[in-house]
Amino acid sequence: SRRQRQMCIRAAVNVDYEVNEQVQVMNGPFEGFVGTVQEINTEKHKVKVSVSMFGRETPVELELSQVIKV
Repeated sequence: SRRQRQMCIRAAVNVDYEVNEQVQVMNGPFEGFVGTVQEINTEKHKVKVSVSMFGRETPVELELSQVIKV
């Protein structure tokens, strides 16, 4: 089933965070930023995180491997 496939993919890339949880960006242009997970797309290996930039919440799309749970 689709859910089983998603769980398998999540395990393969070690996604230990969920929507609305805080994560820290580990590399790339947003390295060091802490944000809130808005969306996880395991099929595309992407996570959408809302980070505070210039006093505004800004959604950024990152690779699943670029973030860790805070």
